Amino acid sequence: MRLLIVGTLEGYITAAGKIAMKRGAKVSHTDSIEGALNALRAAAGADLVMIDVKLDIATFIDSLKSERITIPVVACGIGTDAAAAVRAIRAGAKEYLPLPPNAELIAAVLEAVAEESHSIVCSDPAMLATLRLAEQVAPSDASVMITGESGTGKELMARFIHRKSRRSGEPFVAVNCAAIPENLLESELFGHEKGAFTGAVARRLGKFEEANNGTLLLDELSEMHPRLQAKLLRAIQEKEIDRIGSSQPVKVNVRLIATSNRNLEAEVRAGNFREDLYFRLNVFSVAIPSLRERPADIPMIAEHFLKKYAEANGLGEKRLTEDALLMLKAHHWRGNVRELENTMHRAVLLSRGEEVGPEAIMLTSKLLAPEGSAQASIPTDSPVANPFAGPAGTVPAAPAQPQQPSAPLVVPPQGALPTSYGPPKGGKPGPYGMAANSSAAAAASAGTSGAGLAALIGRTVADVERDLILETLTHCLGNRTHAANILGISIRTLRNKLKQYGDEGRSVPTPGNDERATA
Repeated sequence: MRLLIVGTLEGYITAAGKIAMKRGAKVSHTDSIEGALNALRAAAGADLVMIDVKLDIATFIDSLKSERITIPVVACGIGTDAAAAVRAIRAGAKEYLPLPPNAELIAAVLEAVAEESHSIVCSDPAMLATLRLAEQVAPSDASVMITGESGTGKELMARFIHRKSRRSGEPFVAVNCAAIPENLLESELFGHEKGAFTGAVARRLGKFEEANNGTLLLDELSEMHPRLQAKLLRAIQEKEIDRIGSSQPVKVNVRLIATSNRNLEAEVRAGNFREDLYFRLNVFSVAIPSLRERPADIPMIAEHFLKKYAEANGLGEKRLTEDALLMLKAHHWRGNVRELENTMHRAVLLSRGEEVGPEAIMLTSKLLAPEGSAQASIPTDSPVANPFAGPAGTVPAAPAQPQQPSAPLVVPPQGALPTSYGPPKGGKPGPYGMAANSSAAAAASAGTSGAGLAALIGRTVADVERDLILETLTHCLGNRTHAANILGISIRTLRNKLKQYGDEGRSVPTPGNDERATA
């Protein structure tokens, strides 16, 4: 990770930089805002900026926005000046870090803001075979297409390939094509010249030039606009790029890795993705199996995150009980490793004592579970379910009510939202454990849909679609990208739907913290 520190910080700059370097960051320093902007415009770039709270943070962040530079900013200050922290956050900083620097606090900020955790934990033969395949192709300069469901670890696989390649000593630069608006993505990738558009006060080098001689990851490439796809194709073919506003091409030497959680062949057939670009990028394909397809990894990954979040929250060593482990193995894991990580984080916070039992395991909604694997969101014996039911409680626990079977929601892996609901019958398993031939209508007419389907009768498809989208967005804490991945729709489709609901006067969850700059 590349860290840029801006300001003098009254002598604490050296200590903060040394701590960050011990955590694996590459640190550079400048005294002024103008120096920081010049550094970010240059090929060296940065993944995170830590800036002295005494500097004009609002002007700095406004300059970043006007020049279309997307980067997280953390404000730093001496002591615990609450007013300075509030001003910095209001100006657009993601975090406020008090100084003198605390090693664990800086490490937590680096991990939380930059998400710099690149280890791959696995033991299942299916995943080990995928890693061997990736390691075999890594030394070449061939473009690689990494596919897999959301949450399987596609970026981790890209970093693994980079570390095993001949370019491992050169930069690894990642661009999330789904998180950056179309009008910013072109400048982010190819850079721009001074005066190319309003706010372009100086030349800025794009990600292609930042990654020169190294590796460029195009994450969620399927979300890229067709116009940019054409420009990307030329960059790959000619090995040169054109900055916005420039007439002089720039030669680049970049190894490209692309990821997608969609079926790009289907996107090509639908006319949403260029066929020539697909074949240019798909020289070698690495398909990451879902967590359901590598069950032997579940205990190892669960223990990994259990230890990680116990340490992060200052708790003692914790271990999973056999019943909790069986519960994890039986779950559908629609969200894959990302969902398992969140589950273990919750379990650490809910567990009492050294053991983590089933009462601390909160699994995702039954609506997203394939037939036969639905779990309650909160176990009835969880301390969250009945917070006052203990010996010292003042409110008696409500008696447990028998659960009626509820029909699972058939959510396709891509394309439009479903228009039929109910448990599938017969047919070969589909992509998420559902039947490949949807027989929801037949199940409904046979009276086997259960209480879940009965509750939908009399409602329009539009109403059900709206409630599903808003509930999923609430579950994702407002994160548009995660919600779109779960729903199986593009981020553009989700944003259009949310705009429509807002215009209709519906309450729409605000974007997550990591998306507010681009939502």
